[in-house]
Amino acid sequence: MPSSARSVQRKETFQPKNYRMKSAPTSFPPLFSIDPRRCDACYGCVRSCPVTAITVRVNKGGPHIDPARCIGCGDCLRACPEGSVSIRDSMAALRTLLAGEAPVAAIVGPSIAGEFEDITDYRKFVQMIRSLGFRFVHEASFGADLVAMQYSRLFEDNKGKFYLTANCPALVSYVEKYHPDLVSNLAPLVSPMIAAGRVLREIHGPHVRLVYIGPCIASKEEALRYPDDPAIDAVLTFTELRTLFKENNIDENTLEFAEFDPPFGHKGALYPIPAGILEAGNIDRGLLSGTVITVDGSEGMQRAVEEFRGNIAGIQHHFNLFYCEGCMMGPGTSPGGNKLRRRTAITRYVNKRLSDFDMDTWESYMLRFGKLDLSPVFHVNDQRLPDPPEEKIHEILTLLGKGDGPDTGCAACGFRSCREFATAVAHGLVKTDMCVEYAIRTREEYVSSLRRSNERLQNVQRDLMESERSAREELLKVNEALDRTSTVLQKLHSAVVVADQELRIVQSNRNFIYLLGKEAAEISEIIPGLVGADLRSLLPFQFYNLFLYVLQNGDEAIHRDVHLEDKLLNVTVFTIRKHEVVGAVIRDMYMPEVQKDEVIKRVTEVITENLGMVQKIGFLLGEGAARTERMLNSIIESYQQGSKDKPESDG
Repeated sequence: MPSSARSVQRKETFQPKNYRMKSAPTSFPPLFSIDPRRCDACYGCVRSCPVTAITVRVNKGGPHIDPARCIGCGDCLRACPEGSVSIRDSMAALRTLLAGEAPVAAIVGPSIAGEFEDITDYRKFVQMIRSLGFRFVHEASFGADLVAMQYSRLFEDNKGKFYLTANCPALVSYVEKYHPDLVSNLAPLVSPMIAAGRVLREIHGPHVRLVYIGPCIASKEEALRYPDDPAIDAVLTFTELRTLFKENNIDENTLEFAEFDPPFGHKGALYPIPAGILEAGNIDRGLLSGTVITVDGSEGMQRAVEEFRGNIAGIQHHFNLFYCEGCMMGPGTSPGGNKLRRRTAITRYVNKRLSDFDMDTWESYMLRFGKLDLSPVFHVNDQRLPDPPEEKIHEILTLLGKGDGPDTGCAACGFRSCREFATAVAHGLVKTDMCVEYAIRTREEYVSSLRRSNERLQNVQRDLMESERSAREELLKVNEALDRTSTVLQKLHSAVVVADQELRIVQSNRNFIYLLGKEAAEISEIIPGLVGADLRSLLPFQFYNLFLYVLQNGDEAIHRDVHLEDKLLNVTVFTIRKHEVVGAVIRDMYMPEVQKDEVIKRVTEVITENLGMVQKIGFLLGEGAARTERMLNSIIESYQQGSKDKPESDG
């Protein structure tokens, strides 16, 4: 950077301002949503989510996105092969703004050179945006220049405290939700998008409407952090912008050149490249002399935050972090972009802009806005889940066949280790069949079971051919018995299910199907009683684990209270045929009939116990009363006898 620009940066030492703490806004639609009509339940989105914000719960259909846990990274959007994941639409809001009376200004992210390589000249691109109805078109790179200058001051005057840069909204959200103890280490500076918005509020006045156009989906949430002092009114991704161009038949070949409105950005235009913010602020990146480490990419960013949390005393560097491989590869860009090609396009664009750059004008703008308030809003929003009991994790690992192996795993489930996956299963966030090895082994066991069943059926078929008449008679008797049993089962208030050693349903009543929910009821219309269905796909782990325990141990019966969603269930699992067939009676403790029976049972037990106690007390009281009576009678007799023997006195 030229010396004149460097002098602007170092005019005053940096004094961090206290960041404001507010709650996250909740009045807007979720940032991401899944269309169940298009979802084929491949779980690609679940496996791609770095924070398990997309869950697959037992008996709850397909994947579900939890907005509270989401950090806005957009990995699910890229991972879905069916296009069932969509983002919050900003095009409708933009049309409303453009139709209003207030002037609308576009703030274009400096990643345009990497995204719109198909447009031959950036001036044509500017005119295309104006053709949509924007009064002004600005670069966000000037905001990046201001932020870079402040980072230079912050890092020089850090006074022993080390920071995580707060330019990436996905990173900020990740820290707030999953490392809330590090919120105070987030650099107290807004992103270039917010900085550019505050500059243009000063230039055009509070009535102007500002729309940011960039590569980041998480920026849509970032803009909502400032409801009392909005720097940005709407955020549009590059892919949404392309859609608008197509809808309005806007093509560069029919348009003239147009230039951005000032202030123009300098090296802030390098911001889309991970280390670009350091280049813009003339911050030393040398391996020996530098004090800042740059890390980009999903896994790299997460590991960097973990290392910062555990080892910053030894590392003693600031961390410049980005969730994506630079903003040029953001989820709001066209899919399939080449990183190095986009990087080259950006540096070529910046060199072209700086070849005849007006440094004097730029420095005057930097002096004018050098003291602009760039303090951010952060909110602690702890989404960490408590660690489940160690024995439960061990049970799940054993079920997965990983109980005694190293804690590594193939990562095909989307988790870094089998233990992380088992922890998510224990929390009820994912299902065990998301483990590829477990699913394959279970399928192979099922195939083997079918093969054995076929062999047995062939043997039975030969036996049936030898004694067809007797078998038919026996079958008739069995059917009659089953009909009677089924009739009795259907009359019971409790849910009843019978399963074999493979946990396949042999028989169940309608209350059991009702307990499972609407989806199970629809299946039951096709397969009465869900006969042949696998309990492991219908019930959560802690539920069907009771069946496995009785089958494996051959116990007569076990009784447990199990929570399932909003129900408290009393479960009795008993052996019908040792190690082969088990049955279960399940009672919903919140049902009035069950509550009445349970109260009568408990009262009867108490009365019986108290009657026994009263009988004992009565016996003891009766025995004591008899002894007292005998003593009193003895005293009276002695007294009467003494009176007779005493001589009469003279009268």
